[in-house]
Amino acid sequence: MRPFAYAAPASVPEALDALVAAGPDARFLAGGTTLYDLMKLGVEAPPAVVDVHRLPELAVVDTAGPDELVFGAGARMADVAEDPVLLRDYPMLAESLAKAASQQLRTMATVGGNLLQRTRCSYFRGGAPFACNKREPGSGCSALEGIDRAHAVLGTSDSCIATYAGDWAVALIALDAVVDVLGPDGARTVALADLHHEPGSHPERETTLAAGELILRIRVPTTRTARGSTYHKIRDRESYAFALASAATAVALDADGVVTDARIALGGVATRPWRAAAAERTLVGAPLTVDTARRAGEAALAGARPGRHNGFKIELAVRTVTDALRIAGERAVQ
Repeated sequence: MRPFAYAAPASVPEALDALVAAGPDARFLAGGTTLYDLMKLGVEAPPAVVDVHRLPELAVVDTAGPDELVFGAGARMADVAEDPVLLRDYPMLAESLAKAASQQLRTMATVGGNLLQRTRCSYFRGGAPFACNKREPGSGCSALEGIDRAHAVLGTSDSCIATYAGDWAVALIALDAVVDVLGPDGARTVALADLHHEPGSHPERETTLAAGELILRIRVPTTRTARGSTYHKIRDRESYAFALASAATAVALDADGVVTDARIALGGVATRPWRAAAAERTLVGAPLTVDTARRAGEAALAGARPGRHNGFKIELAVRTVTDALRIAGERAVQ
């Protein structure tokens, strides 16, 4: 690891000032579970880090409001996953956190930092001799002709097929979450659906955050639909593994079992958190059955582009959505 300067400001305004003073390549540090890892690998080499993980204004969590849930960006994943309101009324949110990483990492990692974690593509993290447009723009993509079993089948481009690794953002995008950010040019609110870029021809541009912007909080509109929800994650091993396919689903049913509202988002198969709006529309107004759930899963994977070794992900994701809708439907009638 290269030497770097370290600052621990006492407030958010001081943190923003410290980052600007440190230069455009400086980084905010929250839990450090991604940044320090990438610094050790040489993928990230910031000349300075600005530590924000002790700032109390970033740790506030409020799930008691009538209109929205509020999660300070500095709240720990483990703490939020155990919130009683989430466990009862928003199981998809609690499960997306509880099924991420390991208990040790969840105790350190923050919910805001988790949104910005970078891909686990081995070519991105491996350095030379592998080419990676995300790490070094214009160098090429070794994954395109390499071992792509864990890579994306949705939202890919000829420049990058790296999978977005997170779970939390998949559940959030299904519930229309927004993030409040603050930077040198002031405050703004960004829909979670607009936070992450697809790679296109510029895979190095991963989010829509401007230079120096800090996520302050995540806000989720309250909805009764989330009572019938789940985050279903399929992976090679039960603990400390990233999704091969995952689905965040929620449904509301009328007295006859007809779907009145549906939320579906995918993880593990796309280059960003993936909302499957077309799949949701296939369900609304129809009874929730194995067949209609399966059709929704197929609609969610429409347009998927498999590579050399990851074609299995399409059927796996269809079945993941189908099973997740079954679980959500059972919870919706409890």
